[in-house]
Amino acid sequence: MSSLFENAVASIRMGVEDFRQQNRNRDISAVRNFYAGVLLLAKEALIRVTPNADPQFVIGAKLKPVPDGQGGIELSQVGHSIIDFHQIGERAKDFGIALDYKALRALNTIRNDMEHHYTSESAAAIRAAISKGFPVVASLFRQIAENPLDFLGESWTTMLKTKELYDQELKEARATLEKIAWYSPSITSAAITCTECQSELVEQIDPDNEHQNWAEFRCKTCGQDLQLSDLIEQAVERVYGLEAHIRYKDTSEDGPIYTCLACERSTLIEGEDHCANCNESLDYTDKCIRCGSGISIQDYLDGLDDGLCSYCSHMQAKIMRED
Repeated sequence: MSSLFENAVASIRMGVEDFRQQNRNRDISAVRNFYAGVLLLAKEALIRVTPNADPQFVIGAKLKPVPDGQGGIELSQVGHSIIDFHQIGERAKDFGIALDYKALRALNTIRNDMEHHYTSESAAAIRAAISKGFPVVASLFRQIAENPLDFLGESWTTMLKTKELYDQELKEARATLEKIAWYSPSITSAAITCTECQSELVEQIDPDNEHQNWAEFRCKTCGQDLQLSDLIEQAVERVYGLEAHIRYKDTSEDGPIYTCLACERSTLIEGEDHCANCNESLDYTDKCIRCGSGISIQDYLDGLDDGLCSYCSHMQAKIMRED
């Protein structure tokens, strides 16, 4: 970890810890620490996007061309100052780094007021400005291909509890699931939740993958890698669990969720031709060839696969015993 990145992480963590205390004096400290951390993280992103460049030129505030002694020129840094708030927005744009300058401006204004020992903003406004900066941090971590949970720990959990960041992270996570061709039409990105902590922030590790059986998942809240079969089984339960409970309570009958004979998961759904988990076909005669009544999935799973409903199977067995 570079010293710049290390300082950025430390400042952000201190700022979030101050924010978590919900104390006026700590809010002031939160603005200073968090704002400083975000600027450091932005500078780290600039350096990482240009790995072959001299970092002092990437984030140096004043550069001037000087002769290189061979008929050309080279850049030289003037002094030791580095880019400030006003310059960082322009450089980020030039370097292709996405940066919510509006969110940073609100923090910058409050911080400047505090440096002059006054601010007209309420405690609620200060905390709102800080929370609106949380998505900026998440975006920068994403752009430098680092997992914020790995570095921010509990601070990341605190950040996720704010609506601004949570909404953004949920949108990003579900976007990674959109290309998957689920075996069951009942499965949607909204039905997928972490099997460890129940968070909705489940992402597909390869967002370009379109195949369910190749998909790999990770929770953005707890950091756990998740098993596909567990996710599908839990998603089916979320969608149909209440209906299954009511049906059994009222009629003592199973459904609409059944256990697949192939994968032994509760991912076989009434009205669908394939298992939501393993895609095993549900190939059986659903109408009795003797009386025309429907044959339930449970009858099929119980071994009544010769085209007869449970009643006709019972009568046939009775006749055979009498004979």
